[in-house]
Amino acid sequence: MPLTKRIIPCLDIKDGRTVKGVNFVNIRDAGDPVELAAQYAQQGADELVFLDITATTEGRKTFAELVLQIARHINIPFTVGGGISSVADASVLLNAGADKVSINSSAVRGPDLINELATAFGDQFVVVAIDTRHIEGQDIVHTHGGRTPTTLDTVAWAKEAWRRGAGEILLTSMDTDGVKQGFDLRITQMICEAVQIPVIASGGAGSMAHFETVFQQTQCDAALAASIFHFGEIPVPQLKQYLSARNIPIRL
Repeated sequence: MPLTKRIIPCLDIKDGRTVKGVNFVNIRDAGDPVELAAQYAQQGADELVFLDITATTEGRKTFAELVLQIARHINIPFTVGGGISSVADASVLLNAGADKVSINSSAVRGPDLINELATAFGDQFVVVAIDTRHIEGQDIVHTHGGRTPTTLDTVAWAKEAWRRGAGEILLTSMDTDGVKQGFDLRITQMICEAVQIPVIASGGAGSMAHFETVFQQTQCDAALAASIFHFGEIPVPQLKQYLSARNIPIRL
């Protein structure tokens, strides 16, 4: 029996509200995160991801309180990211009820953080999020919510994250994010081939067929989306029925 593929709604949190943008800009409000989380858990989402998109600049105490509230309302695993730059930061969120933490800019700045978190809590607890953009024939890692290009090659960085103890890669293609024309199959498959840990595809879902395609044409383990779920364009139960009918192993 092949491992089931996971469907993961992602809630970007800003000032305590869920928001969504296109290509990482033009942010608009998408609702109350606690209500949305409870709704997704009831609908059969496999996991949830919460990213505090301004935590890096605004500090994180209010966010831990929100994590605590969300944990009380859901019964599925959830990953929390945003502004985590130490084992102590991660510990606060774990104690509040998060199952995994996602690190991005802080891991690029100090890759030893991946090793430290994996040692402190176990590999399965550490998700390394990678925001990538294709620039002049190269795949370049970006940090700070996609605002800052680095000199890192995306595939090389994914491999390093895996070797240092990441348990999962959350890969967002900035080229396809929010555009709803489909996932970035090329870079997704490149990362799947480069690492021996689960890869979550993110950025570009606009239809049920896009999920089918990413699961059939890449080896990704999960697909993540935001606005199509938040604004009710694709309900999670219908998406799962659709994928199951097309012989994609999915938990119904």
